[in-house]
Amino acid sequence: MNALTFTLKIKPQQRIDCSPLTPDNLAGKSIANIAAIELQSGKKKLHVDAVFSISGDDASHIVIKKSRSKLDYIGCGMETGRISVHGDAGSYLGFQMAGGEIILHGNADAFAASGMAGGIIHIHGNVGDFLAAAIAGDRKGMQGGTVIVTGNAGDRVGDQMRRGILLIEGNAGSYCASRMLAGTIGVLGTVGDYIGYGMRHGTLLLTKTPALHATMQDCGLHTLPFLGLMFKSFGNLPSKFAKISKTRVQRYAGDLANDGKGEILVLK
Repeated sequence: MNALTFTLKIKPQQRIDCSPLTPDNLAGKSIANIAAIELQSGKKKLHVDAVFSISGDDASHIVIKKSRSKLDYIGCGMETGRISVHGDAGSYLGFQMAGGEIILHGNADAFAASGMAGGIIHIHGNVGDFLAAAIAGDRKGMQGGTVIVTGNAGDRVGDQMRRGILLIEGNAGSYCASRMLAGTIGVLGTVGDYIGYGMRHGTLLLTKTPALHATMQDCGLHTLPFLGLMFKSFGNLPSKFAKISKTRVQRYAGDLANDGKGEILVLK
């Protein structure tokens, strides 16, 4: 069996909702049935075969080729299987994903991993604002699973994040971990202003000392044995974080303005 492959054959003029194209939804469907599925694009509905050339028969592994940044909701709500994307992805990559794996060989737009509850997303590129953050009107960002970003991330990473592991090998923008409730965020590069703004719980792991606002409390240098267990758990991940073994950190607590018990740990 060959992976079910969708090759983009048009240059989208408007954003296209690709949420129907998941392993769960396409399992057991024939090529003809898949081709007839409608995808929302602005006010129009486009059949899948009007957007993609389709080949292969194994719906448990979906491949999207020549992908562009106007393809939104890739992997939305998926529970099983694997999606490989070659090219850029639009907004809401892995939105409310519950399981399975998404591998993106390109850049992603805003709100990647928003509402994610399980599975793994590996982005071989950069990602826009609101990574693993809650959408407007919601109070739940990322709720579980693992996200690895090999490039940089925009502003508001992990806003209202509740659970899970988010590892960024590049830089992150302003308001990283804002209003964070739980989970772990790691950033190997630099972070922008107002880090941990409104943070209540959770752990932010850094390699460089950030500019801190007044309501983050310096707690001094510590050796934290639990970090050894954390890094050991990263050992099987395809990430630079798997090679870290330090347990000596400078610890900061906050956000005290929000009665926060979160922590920022800077590796020494």
